[in-house]
Parts: sequence; C-alpha cells; structure tokens
Amino acid sequence: MSAQTRTTTRGVVFIHSTPTALCPHITWALESVLDQGVSLDWTEQPLGRSLKRAEFSWTGEPGTGARLASALRGWDGVRYEVTEEPSAGLDGSRWSHTPDLGIHHATISASGDVVVTENRLREVLTLAQGAGEAVEDMVGELLGADWDTELEPFRHAGEGAPVRWLHKVG
Repeated sequence: MSAQTRTTTRGVVFIHSTPTALCPHITWALESVLDQGVSLDWTEQPLGRSLKRAEFSWTGEPGTGARLASALRGWDGVRYEVTEEPSAGLDGSRWSHTPDLGIHHATISASGDVVVTENRLREVLTLAQGAGEAVEDMVGELLGADWDTELEPFRHAGEGAPVRWLHKVG
C-alpha cells in the first residue's frame, strides 16, 4: 500500500483593521475554514478608535487562501489581506479587501510581484482603444493600485506586530 502525499501550501492572513465587536466573528469564520481552533492576538490598530488588528500564518491545502478570503468577505469596516504561496502546479495569490473597494484578487510571483497574464493585457489594449490614460487606469486596476493605496497606512501601522503560525495536518 503506498502512502498518498498531500500537497500543502502556506500563507498569511492580515486583518489590518476591524471593529472590536467583529473580532470573535472573524475568529469563528477562520476556524470554520481551517477546521481547527484559532487564537488570534488582537492588538490596537492605531489608525482608528475601537479598531483591532491581527495576523497569523497558516498551512493547509491549496485553495485555503481563497476560502479564508471568502469567509472574511462582507463584514462592514473590515480591511484584510490573505496570501497563499505557490504550490505544485499552482500560482501564488493575494486577496485584498477594503470596505470601500471590496475584494481584489491578484496572482503573485515567487518574488511577490503581481503577475498580469497575456490575455488580460490584450483585453486592456482592446478596451482602451489606444487611449494612454485608459491603459494606465486599467493596468492600475489589474495591479490593485487602489487597494494598495488604501491599505498601505494600515500595513505600516501593524509593523512589529506578533505573528502566529497555524498548521493544519491531516
């Protein structure tokens, strides 16, 4: 009998800001995806009154990042990012969410850069019809520029915060 090997990947969930009242709900949502208990170290988010932040690293099957991002979607006032590293046959991903912009998904290279596919670029060129400003706007959207602009102050406010590793085995 041969042992079947499982493909695993890992990533990080960054809750950049959430109203304090949502902290237990976020924890429960993450637990339901990971199928295990989660203990988050909630700290003050200095950019807003009554806002908290947390981050943790996870290990799981490919696709876990998408499930985590979906589980966090839809709550008012929550800013978050979920990353998933590349795994066998799969690209890495980053999901960014802000209350004003909603969710943005990007494919991420091994060096952390956003990857834009040939077909997406061809679509931009077709839709822009030669208008340079339109090309710039559409490429900015593909790269998630508006999400980065909105999340950047919250990212910096969390520098030095504790990170907890979560592993799902079996």
